[in-house]
Amino acid sequence: MADNLPSDFDVIVIGTGLPESIIAAACSRSGQRVLHVDSRSYYGGNWASFSFSGLLSWLKDYQENSDVVTENSMWQEQILENEEAILLSSKDQTIQHVEVFCYASQDLHKDVEEAGALQKNHASVTSTHSTEAAEAAEPACLPTAEESLSTGSCEIPAEQSQCSGPESSPEGNDAEEAGEKETQCDAKSSTEESSENVLKVQDNIETPKKNRITYSQIIKEGRRFNIDLVSKLLYSRGLLIDLLIKSNVSRYAEFKNITRILAFREGTVEQVPCSRADVFNSKQLSMVEKRMLMKFLTFCMEYEDHPDEYKAYEETTFSEYLKTQKLTPNLQYFVLHSIAMTSETTSSTVDGLKATKKFLQCLGRYGNTPFLFPLYGQGELPQCFCRMCAVFGGIYCLRHSVQCLVVDKESGKCKAMIDQFGQRIISKHFVIEDSYLPENTCSRVQYRQISRAVLITDGSVLKTDSDQQVSILTVPAEEPGGFAVRVIELCSSTMTCMKGTYLVHLTCMSSKTAREDLERVVQKLFAPYTEIEAEKERVEKPRILWALYFNMRDSSDISRDCYDLPSNVYVCSGPDCGLGNDNAVKQAETLFQRICPNEDFCPAPPNPEDIILDGDSSQQEVSESSVISETNSEIPKESTVLGNPEEPSE
Repeated sequence: MADNLPSDFDVIVIGTGLPESIIAAACSRSGQRVLHVDSRSYYGGNWASFSFSGLLSWLKDYQENSDVVTENSMWQEQILENEEAILLSSKDQTIQHVEVFCYASQDLHKDVEEAGALQKNHASVTSTHSTEAAEAAEPACLPTAEESLSTGSCEIPAEQSQCSGPESSPEGNDAEEAGEKETQCDAKSSTEESSENVLKVQDNIETPKKNRITYSQIIKEGRRFNIDLVSKLLYSRGLLIDLLIKSNVSRYAEFKNITRILAFREGTVEQVPCSRADVFNSKQLSMVEKRMLMKFLTFCMEYEDHPDEYKAYEETTFSEYLKTQKLTPNLQYFVLHSIAMTSETTSSTVDGLKATKKFLQCLGRYGNTPFLFPLYGQGELPQCFCRMCAVFGGIYCLRHSVQCLVVDKESGKCKAMIDQFGQRIISKHFVIEDSYLPENTCSRVQYRQISRAVLITDGSVLKTDSDQQVSILTVPAEEPGGFAVRVIELCSSTMTCMKGTYLVHLTCMSSKTAREDLERVVQKLFAPYTEIEAEKERVEKPRILWALYFNMRDSSDISRDCYDLPSNVYVCSGPDCGLGNDNAVKQAETLFQRICPNEDFCPAPPNPEDIILDGDSSQQEVSESSVISETNSEIPKESTVLGNPEEPSE
């Protein structure tokens, strides 16, 4: 690959996380020659999604890479006398304290393998805190598939054609294969004409009553899982949705509504009414409470026009302010933890009012809640922008590591990079994911940590007539100064888990290891799966079949001044702990404006009718019709096509 790679680019992007992918797409769209490389074998970095076997391979790689560091000295031969090198890190230190537990029935046989897998390979993953972990549950013997699966590696439950992204494959795909998923998706698409700016939201799909789930079934159905490393949702009027619509990148993705907002209070889970219809149909609230809540929410939508109402409370917390608003304790709890979703001890009154207004503004655009979730997982989003970049000429190289950056001593600017093959590639600008930075560059940086847990369960935290609910729940901190835990529960119609199971993500800011931070909440909401409980007819809590805990580095609040780097090297942070993706979009737009000042950020692509191709008119008509046909074919039969996204859905 190195021999075929051009040696001169305008922008080199190292890492395929969401902000890096947006920057690469924006630069390519503005006419820059872009090279996008990543030493990993999958798209997305810490924003990636994996099939179950892919996740096990990722865990195995983590274990191996934490022990072995490979060094390559080929770069030293390329450094001239008037140059110096910034050696990049070959060891990813953004993930720590990984612990894996399997509670499902251990009925594995030697011939058990994932459906559609190319090769079977068994390995074991053990807990990093094996002594304490063994007391809680025996760490599972986890089969892994080292070789990559095919690009479309997640099947649709309802006997439909499969369509999934390269992140489902632990080995990933080469850059030239970035568009393969599009081709596979076309097989299940209808011929309806897509409107100019649309988001596709899948309808709920009813599934039959579940049977007992064993670990063998999870392995066999592993390609139905798409497990995110980072757990986020999209605000329906957030910056990322606006960017997807503006750039027409939304054509590469499908979305599903979050169907309900939940609250955990006094040991029980209940649904929170948030829209006007929900409030007046709620049986949880009295008529007086309904009027109180609607009056307060109406004020929050217009709070900036009435500064006298909150001016005296600007220095107090939002929790204290709510106590002055004639709201019952029940309503205060709902507003603080399920609508504003802010901290009880640290969020100011203005922060709480802003968060509440944002929540309310997003209601009704695509459903009864403010949130959307991308089908097949959060890892789809970086790939959407990778496709846009490739359409406009960007070159992608996975499994292509960068040894060092070359800095000119006179100008102090970075002028080139040297890859694993010793090839020297020149560029004007360099965008780099912070996980590649060496320790000496980050010596003044103090990182925060995110605690994450991923659970596969056999039931929902709040059972209803439909088993296809997508829920978000905030569990408040137990102690003053602690952190609330965000719980997102995904059903099988989100294409992230097999039928009869739920995929549950827990996230909070770290104070200890992930298991220490999250285990109490897990114990409140779930019960470990046991054979004895499996025989009971009634189980009060959903049971955990499989669990993963890990800590992830949060560098979102790090100032660029903390890094000792040339002025034309721009650092992108990994995921933050926030629910939305606004930080990634703001970061990408800021860095893009430094690289391409006065250029429009991800403008819409030209209409096919406006494209003038070289050659005769007949060739032009054929080309245009093929583009239009491809666009029309991307609307799946099972999806609902929304009209103009600027208008609320009915």
